[in-house]
Amino acid sequence: MSEQVHGKYVKAMETVYGPFDTLTSTQASDWTPPPMAEGHRGRYLWTDAFGVLNFLTLGATTSEQRYTTLATRLVDTVHNTLGRTRDLKQRLPGASDAHPLAGGLRIGKEDEEDDPSGDGDGQYHHYLTLWMFALNRMARATGERQYNDLAIELAKAIHPRFVRDRSSARPRMYWKMSIDLRRPMVLSEGNLDPIDGYVVFNLLQESSEDKTVLAQEIDEYRRILETKWRRYVSEDPLDLGMTLWTAHWFAGKEEWATELTRRAAVCLRALNDEERYFEAPTRLRLAFREYGTCLGVHCLLAQLSSSDKEKTYWEALLDKVHGAWQPSVDRSPPLVPRRLQPITLVMYAAALYPGAFRKGFFGD
Repeated sequence: MSEQVHGKYVKAMETVYGPFDTLTSTQASDWTPPPMAEGHRGRYLWTDAFGVLNFLTLGATTSEQRYTTLATRLVDTVHNTLGRTRDLKQRLPGASDAHPLAGGLRIGKEDEEDDPSGDGDGQYHHYLTLWMFALNRMARATGERQYNDLAIELAKAIHPRFVRDRSSARPRMYWKMSIDLRRPMVLSEGNLDPIDGYVVFNLLQESSEDKTVLAQEIDEYRRILETKWRRYVSEDPLDLGMTLWTAHWFAGKEEWATELTRRAAVCLRALNDEERYFEAPTRLRLAFREYGTCLGVHCLLAQLSSSDKEKTYWEALLDKVHGAWQPSVDRSPPLVPRRLQPITLVMYAAALYPGAFRKGFFGD
């Protein structure tokens, strides 16, 4: 990470998590993440997953232990907030202090789960798999297996709640569950949920001493995946970026991932060249969604040789996205709606330098 990128990276993260870059190692050990502008009781699972991964990236690129300590403190805070009921009086059903993730983790939506808007609290499969990934990277970065064990605990807890018809040739999935995981809140299936599950559960199993610990769950995701990847299409910049990120873990190794990478790249080219999406007025767009695009493009670029002509095209797209949003993000405070600042800035940092998100960063 260059000095210039490091400066922007830290500035973005400090806007979300407060002034941490001058903390001593002792102070980092006592650090409590401040409440964010978004999320119930100041915590939001997707944003904090990016926060953990970004702290790990800083730790690895600077060799300063305090950043990894900050990631540890953020993990504990999330487990003690989103792993509890909304009043924080008790762990979620099925969980305990010894097994804090056996009841899943709340999204962190500010509204109650039954809010008439339909956008209340609950549990999202794709948020949970991203948090599992963050815990797996914690284990890789620290050498402490307990984090991967916690991720497996979470995987075992949520899988049978989100996946139904598990013995059928083609299992089905719910997109959103209630806080207690007892009833589906959205009956449809997320476009990437089975793909996220297959990839992340494989990473957890590879990092476990028991190389079959999630074999059944992985097989169930595989059966769903086989029915989806051949007809994948999308016009959503965030969906395309996260697809490129997820698939890059198995691209060149498994057919579905190699072809899915190709299809997502074709869709993104069409969005850029034919739909002129990234040239539309900025008021029609959201920065964090396009930073998700950048994350995926970085993972795509890592698969191309230095002489590949495609590199120039994708690097130009990165420049276009950053050029569109840089003036807003660099402002103090950022010219972004207050509640969108945390998710925007942590994803901006990852879009600058994917680090812990990328295959091979921790020697995988």
